[in-house]
Amino acid sequence: MADKIQSNLTNQFLIAMPQMKDPRFERSLIYIVEHSKNGAMGIILNQPVQFLSFDSLLKQLGIIQKGSKDLIDIHFGGPVGTAHGFILHSPDYNKKSTLKLNSGISLTATLEIIKDMAANKGPKNSLFALGYAGWESGQLEDEMRSNGWLHCPADNNIIFDTKNTDKWLTSIKKLGFDPLMLSNNSGNA
Repeated sequence: MADKIQSNLTNQFLIAMPQMKDPRFERSLIYIVEHSKNGAMGIILNQPVQFLSFDSLLKQLGIIQKGSKDLIDIHFGGPVGTAHGFILHSPDYNKKSTLKLNSGISLTATLEIIKDMAANKGPKNSLFALGYAGWESGQLEDEMRSNGWLHCPADNNIIFDTKNTDKWLTSIKKLGFDPLMLSNNSGNA
């Protein structure tokens, strides 16, 4: 049973192991939107994009900002579909295109939500990401067996209320150990 991992990681956090060498995922925290036998999809939660502001994105899309809105960071959600926006948000915003992920978080990936956010009619809490992380069938399971990731239940407070720079460490500490004590080596007893 040493090779057995949780069969469904939907609504879980994936936490990159400290030894993760891929710069796209180093010290990343990922919310798993969907995980099935066909693969998995997740959104990186703690990598803000430095080269694009919400205001400049609105200009590129030809959307006029109609209300004062708190600064909205745009995140690198992952290396797949980086031209597409995905907004994880509180359930107070609900349209036909909104996918309810759990009792406290939904996902909408339409131009309508961006327009609503620009008009101060969007969700109370949100995380805007360009792109997503995707895994083919069995790929994530292989990475888990190779000790590439830890996982734990998702925490909406970490998604919406924790600083990007603190999300990874806060999630590891929820598991109850020091990340410096983690090893990427595994064995079977």
